[in-house]
Amino acid sequence: QVQLVESGGGLVQAGGSRRLSCAASGRTLNMYAMGWFRQAPGKEREFVTAISRSGGRTYYADAVKGRFTISRDNAKNTVYLQMSSLKPEDTAVYYCGGRFTYSYDTYYHASDQYNNWGQGTQVTVSS
Repeated sequence: QVQLVESGGGLVQAGGSRRLSCAASGRTLNMYAMGWFRQAPGKEREFVTAISRSGGRTYYADAVKGRFTISRDNAKNTVYLQMSSLKPEDTAVYYCGGRFTYSYDTYYHASDQYNNWGQGTQVTVSS
C-alpha cells in the first residue's frame, strides 16, 4: 500500500490561489492513478479532479474546471493541485486518493474506485 500525505492547506482570501501537494511513500507513485476529492461540513465527499498514471489524461468536476489544475511529478512521488480564483464554496477538507492500476491512461472519478487515501488538508476561503 502507498501512504499519502496532503499538505498546503490554509486560509486564503476569495480570488486567491493555493497549491496543495500529495506526497507518497511506501510505493512508487507511478503505478497509481490519482485524484483529489473534497468534503465540506455537512456534505458528502465530492470529486474534484483526477489524473492518469502517465499524467497525460486529466478530468475535472464542472465546479472547478478552468480554475484548478492537477499535475504530477512521478520522480518526486508527488501530485499537486493548483487552485486559482478560489471561492468561499471551495472551502473543504481536501483529500488525495490513489488507485493502483496497470493502465497508463485511465483516470477514476468515483471515490469508491480509490483504496488509498491521505488524511486530508483543510482549505478555507474567506469572502
